[in-house]
Amino acid sequence: MRLLNQTRGTLLADRLKIADSFFCRLRGLLGSHSLPAGEALLIRPCKAVHMFGMRYSIDVAFADQAGQVLKTVAALAPGRLAKCPGAAWVAELPVGTLAATATVPGDVLVVAQAGVE
Repeated sequence: MRLLNQTRGTLLADRLKIADSFFCRLRGLLGSHSLPAGEALLIRPCKAVHMFGMRYSIDVAFADQAGQVLKTVAALAPGRLAKCPGAAWVAELPVGTLAATATVPGDVLVVAQAGVE
Protein backbone atom coordinates (compact mmCIF):
# COMPACT_ATOMS: atom_id res chain seq x y z
CA MET A 1 0.00 0.00 0.00
CA ARG A 2 1.04 3.59 -0.65
CA LEU A 3 -0.01 6.95 0.80
CA LEU A 4 -0.30 9.80 -1.68
CA ASN A 5 -0.98 13.50 -1.31
CA GLN A 6 -3.49 13.82 -4.14
CA THR A 7 -3.58 17.62 -3.89
CA ARG A 8 0.16 18.06 -4.44
CA GLY A 9 0.85 14.93 -6.48
CA THR A 10 3.44 13.70 -3.97
CA LEU A 11 4.21 10.33 -2.42
CA LEU A 12 4.26 10.27 1.38
CA ALA A 13 4.95 6.55 1.76
CA ASP A 14 5.45 3.63 -0.59
CA ARG A 15 5.32 1.10 2.27
CA LEU A 16 2.14 1.89 4.19
CA LYS A 17 0.89 -0.34 6.98
CA ILE A 18 -2.68 -0.01 8.20
CA ALA A 19 -3.61 -0.50 11.85
CA ASP A 20 -7.37 -0.91 12.01
CA SER A 21 -7.85 -3.54 14.70
CA PHE A 22 -7.90 -2.75 18.41
CA PHE A 23 -4.58 -4.43 19.15
CA CYS A 24 -2.79 -3.02 16.08
CA ARG A 25 -3.98 0.50 16.96
CA LEU A 26 -2.97 -0.01 20.60
CA ARG A 27 0.55 -1.09 19.66
CA GLY A 28 1.11 1.42 16.86
CA LEU A 29 4.83 2.05 16.53
CA LEU A 30 5.66 1.11 20.14
CA GLY A 31 8.68 -1.13 20.32
CA SER A 32 10.08 -0.02 16.97
CA HIS A 33 13.52 1.59 16.82
CA SER A 34 12.85 3.89 13.87
CA LEU A 35 10.48 4.69 11.03
CA PRO A 36 12.55 4.53 7.85
CA ALA A 37 11.99 6.90 4.93
CA GLY A 38 9.18 5.65 2.71
CA GLU A 39 7.36 3.85 5.51
CA ALA A 40 4.24 5.00 7.36
CA LEU A 41 1.53 3.73 9.66
CA LEU A 42 -2.11 4.66 9.10
CA ILE A 43 -4.25 4.24 12.22
CA ARG A 44 -8.04 4.15 11.87
CA PRO A 45 -10.17 5.15 13.60
CA CYS A 46 -7.97 7.62 15.44
CA LYS A 47 -8.39 11.12 16.88
CA ALA A 48 -5.26 11.23 19.06
CA VAL A 49 -1.77 9.77 19.26
CA HIS A 50 0.66 9.61 22.14
CA MET A 51 4.40 9.23 22.11
CA PHE A 52 4.78 7.69 25.57
CA GLY A 53 7.36 4.92 25.39
CA MET A 54 8.57 5.99 21.94
CA ARG A 55 12.27 6.42 21.17
CA TYR A 56 12.09 8.80 18.22
CA SER A 57 10.03 11.68 16.81
CA ILE A 58 7.52 11.35 13.95
CA ASP A 59 5.45 13.58 11.67
CA VAL A 60 1.69 13.21 12.06
CA ALA A 61 -1.18 14.04 9.70
CA PHE A 62 -4.77 13.85 10.96
CA ALA A 63 -7.43 13.42 8.27
CA ASP A 64 -11.21 13.20 8.04
CA GLN A 65 -13.18 10.34 6.46
CA ALA A 66 -12.66 11.80 2.96
CA GLY A 67 -8.89 12.02 3.48
CA GLN A 68 -8.75 15.79 3.87
CA VAL A 69 -5.91 16.79 6.19
CA LEU A 70 -7.30 18.58 9.24
CA LYS A 71 -4.08 19.03 11.22
CA THR A 72 -0.39 18.30 10.88
CA VAL A 73 2.25 17.99 13.58
CA ALA A 74 5.89 18.01 12.51
CA ALA A 75 8.46 16.18 14.63
CA LEU A 76 6.15 15.08 17.44
CA ALA A 77 8.64 14.15 20.15
CA PRO A 78 8.69 11.20 22.55
CA GLY A 79 6.55 11.81 25.63
CA ARG A 80 4.18 14.16 23.78
CA LEU A 81 0.51 13.91 22.74
CA ALA A 82 -1.38 15.26 19.72
CA LYS A 83 -5.12 15.21 19.07
CA CYS A 84 -7.64 16.36 16.50
CA PRO A 85 -11.30 15.90 17.55
CA GLY A 86 -12.73 15.75 14.00
CA ALA A 87 -10.22 13.23 12.66
CA ALA A 88 -11.19 9.81 11.32
CA TRP A 89 -7.61 8.55 10.93
CA VAL A 90 -4.00 9.54 11.34
CA ALA A 91 -0.86 8.89 9.34
CA GLU A 92 2.37 8.49 11.30
CA LEU A 93 5.33 9.38 9.09
CA PRO A 94 9.12 9.74 9.33
CA VAL A 95 10.26 13.19 10.48
CA GLY A 96 10.62 15.53 7.52
CA THR A 97 7.96 13.88 5.37
CA LEU A 98 5.41 16.67 5.85
CA ALA A 99 7.94 19.34 4.83
CA ALA A 100 9.39 17.32 1.95
CA THR A 101 5.92 16.74 0.45
CA ALA A 102 4.57 20.22 1.38
CA THR A 103 1.61 18.50 3.07
CA VAL A 104 -0.63 20.99 4.90
CA PRO A 105 -4.18 21.12 6.26
CA GLY A 106 -6.66 21.11 3.39
CA ASP A 107 -4.70 18.65 1.25
CA VAL A 108 -6.33 15.33 0.39
CA LEU A 109 -4.49 12.08 1.17
CA VAL A 110 -5.37 8.80 -0.53
CA VAL A 111 -4.37 5.20 0.05
CA ALA A 112 -3.49 3.31 -3.13
CA GLN A 113 -2.26 -0.14 -4.03
CA ALA A 114 1.46 -0.27 -4.83
CA GLY A 115 1.97 0.77 -8.44
CA VAL A 116 -1.50 2.38 -8.70
CA GLU A 117 -2.24 6.10 -8.51
